[in-house]
Amino acid sequence: MIELKSRQEIETMAQAGAVVAALLEYLADLTRPGITTKALDEEARAFLRAKKAKPAFLGYRGFPACICVSVNEEVVHGIPGEREIRHGDLVSLDAGAVVDGFYADAARTVAVGVVSPEAQRLLETAERALAEGIQQAVVGRRVNDIAHAVQRLVEAEGFSVVREFVGHGIGRAMHEEPPVPNFGPPNIGPRLKAGMVLAIEPMVTAGRPDVEILADGWTAVTKDHSLAAHAEDTVAVTDHGARILTRVLDAQRRGD
Repeated sequence: MIELKSRQEIETMAQAGAVVAALLEYLADLTRPGITTKALDEEARAFLRAKKAKPAFLGYRGFPACICVSVNEEVVHGIPGEREIRHGDLVSLDAGAVVDGFYADAARTVAVGVVSPEAQRLLETAERALAEGIQQAVVGRRVNDIAHAVQRLVEAEGFSVVREFVGHGIGRAMHEEPPVPNFGPPNIGPRLKAGMVLAIEPMVTAGRPDVEILADGWTAVTKDHSLAAHAEDTVAVTDHGARILTRVLDAQRRGD
């Protein structure tokens, strides 16, 4: 069952989303050569503690960290550890927070220093695909209109979308109905209604779409070892269009 959120519940999710957005900006600034993925996780824990927000990922189905940090061929769910970030890496940062019982979830991919032209184009394609998907998140359209928009843009650039992982509804739980794929024909799937909140998240690879899970049971990597990029926002469907809940407001940047 798809749970529709009230205006007040969406406002609470927007508070959680603002924390996630600010956290990702903070982490992006820290993602430089020499820092370990574990250090990024420690910074995220301290940041969320200061904001009085609960980390959404820590302990979720046994996940051992506060954030996911996925580097280069790692697509999603990278566990922070002793790996050092290097010049030229693509680093996907995925974070979630809980405020007053409601979740928000977002991801950004960061280019560390100067990256290859293909890596830069991949990163930009993931961001553009997310924007295209969000444009479809309006009342009266269907979930697969989002999926089709993402796939069409990504494949037009010569890249691939991952099939094994998809976006999802979000609210009182991290993963709710409906699933939000990044591929498939338009005009199918649940009809979008005001009050639906979706985590839209293109996962894009430079090569084939196939992935495999490493021995840690979490980290998904491309089978052909091609680069990957991940972009995600939590988005509310409203009578006035799509509302992105995981973006930083100017007031937050000023520290108000």
